[in-house]
Amino acid sequence: MTGPETTAGPGPAGAAPWALLDGAVKGVAKRYSQDRGTALPVAGGRAVVLAVADGHGSAAHFRSDLGARWAVDEFTACARAFAAEAARVGTDASGWPALREEARRLPQQVGHRWHARATLYDSNSPAHGARSLSLGRTPRTGPREHPHPPDLAAYGSTLIGTVLTEHMLFCWQLGDGDIVLVDSSGSPHTPLSTGPDMGDETDSLCEPEPWRKMRSHWQPFTGGAPPCVLLSTDGLSKSFADHQGFLDFATGLGDRAAEQGVAAVQAQLPDWLGRAAKFSGDDTTLVGAITVPPQRSDER
Repeated sequence: MTGPETTAGPGPAGAAPWALLDGAVKGVAKRYSQDRGTALPVAGGRAVVLAVADGHGSAAHFRSDLGARWAVDEFTACARAFAAEAARVGTDASGWPALREEARRLPQQVGHRWHARATLYDSNSPAHGARSLSLGRTPRTGPREHPHPPDLAAYGSTLIGTVLTEHMLFCWQLGDGDIVLVDSSGSPHTPLSTGPDMGDETDSLCEPEPWRKMRSHWQPFTGGAPPCVLLSTDGLSKSFADHQGFLDFATGLGDRAAEQGVAAVQAQLPDWLGRAAKFSGDDTTLVGAITVPPQRSDER
């Protein structure tokens, strides 16, 4: 995590400053958290990268804390350069098609990097012991032994990532968890919501070609960035009796930040997430970006 309240911006004139939130708590009766998250400014504060990942955590996924860490690491590595380019393009609509094409390729880049990292780790420390060898044959060399592809289920993890600039938003999601945008009227939006909870079944980075199942969303802003963008693992939404209660929490968080300041919200965040974890029993992680209104000249 990035630590309490990091401010991105203001950067060059006209760039939107953000205060960044992050918090995480371990699930009740769990030995350690399977979640990871990050919130960081990019391109001199003109863009923000947010990401959360939730390792599956069951007996079959006993190294998923590593998978979640790699998910956030590899998304961040790919998203940094993309975010800088998005900030550079800004409102120049002629650059949007190329930017959207790069956004379309990003899930595959992240998936390849995650699989390469997990495969390398597993080759040095196999999750299921030494892998058996099978015989292969080439026309010139004859029989040759080669290892079966590793089973990466032990490292399975979801992933949610966002790149935010003053002029546009890009979101990607694989598996469960939530992205909530709270607009200037206080209305919450979930651009990648999949509808009713499907229980413990979720898409995962450990699957072959996981990028094919990654959902994405892009939108430009005509009136400036939304006041509040929040990403959370499903431990948070599962702690509420219904989805509306979760959306009310997101809206209330944005309202509190506007009324009390982001520092006050960050200070209370561990307590809120801790209570959520008691209800859901799951690890709970939240990261966010909240637009900070520019200071008036008499406040400086």
